Amino acid sequence: MKPTKIVLFLLFITGQFVQGQATAKKIDSICKTIAAKNPGVGISIGLLDNGKEYFFNYGKISTESKTAVDQNTIYEIGSVTKLFTGNLIAQAQNEGKLKVDDFIDDYLPKEYVLGKEIKGKIKISDLASHQSGLPDLDFKKLTELNPKQPLDIGKETIQAVFNEKTTLIDYGNYRYSNMSFILMGMILEKVYNKDYESIVKEKILSPLKMQNTLTADFNVKNKAVGHDYKGVQQDFFNWNTLVAPAGLLKSNTSDLTKLLKALLSNKGQIANAARVAENTYYKNTLREIGVGLQMERTEKDVYFYKTGNTMACSSILAYNPKSNWGMIILLNHNNSGIIGDIINTSYEQALSKK
Repeated sequence: MKPTKIVLFLLFITGQFVQGQATAKKIDSICKTIAAKNPGVGISIGLLDNGKEYFFNYGKISTESKTAVDQNTIYEIGSVTKLFTGNLIAQAQNEGKLKVDDFIDDYLPKEYVLGKEIKGKIKISDLASHQSGLPDLDFKKLTELNPKQPLDIGKETIQAVFNEKTTLIDYGNYRYSNMSFILMGMILEKVYNKDYESIVKEKILSPLKMQNTLTADFNVKNKAVGHDYKGVQQDFFNWNTLVAPAGLLKSNTSDLTKLLKALLSNKGQIANAARVAENTYYKNTLREIGVGLQMERTEKDVYFYKTGNTMACSSILAYNPKSNWGMIILLNHNNSGIIGDIINTSYEQALSKK
């Protein structure tokens, strides 16, 4: 199988194609060019390379501000939140509270009722790897109902989707699902008897001193202003503990570098859980998925990553334990194309060095 662009990007950044040039300089050179083409976009990048931290920042906190972004600027991280949720599920397994391959039937609140046709069918690992066959939220419909805050929904919305389901669609095949991670959040809340916000703070944020990874209260001075795909200012999603496990954390590159250190470590509850999450639970010719993260393989190595897109921001977090390396890219625009440009430029340079 030919390496995908993201594999070549990760290889390029970790120095396997470019000899003798500092990793930091490679990133800065690529990103300065791309930032110059997108002057209205705030871009913050964090790199952890063999224990050494590097931060790169380009642009302003908004199209109307003179304040530059930096490693302390708060962005939405969107579905990168799923990596946190996956790690919490793995921690729960390591603590004996559940098994990733348990069926979900006994872990859901009583008001969420599995149809008899699908009882004893869906495992927690199916939720975590997007192969449960359950329907997802209709984001288009939710946006029509509430254009600014489509995720301001209650249990009745989730119940209406879940309880009416009598059959599974493409069970065992990949179908991206935010609903799955909402259910994983419910499972965590049941086994710990706490809300998701308390769990993520207790198990990840507090131990790592990630004081700027925010949940319900994110009204801070150093917050970037989000922009939609047209460049129009867009509010961050409000915190909703029901939906939060699927993508509502806010953070910065300084804090996420702390997370990378923990993921790359060989000790501690977060590192131990990461090794569980990094196991393959779904694989086809296009993708390979663990618990809340994706992976890309070469003949000799494996890279783990998770992307995130909201109505206001875009993000990616990637790491490689073997190379002791990790990276975060955060944008204050819903424009994953810019991250794609960084990947494509690195891909082209990687090929030119082969």
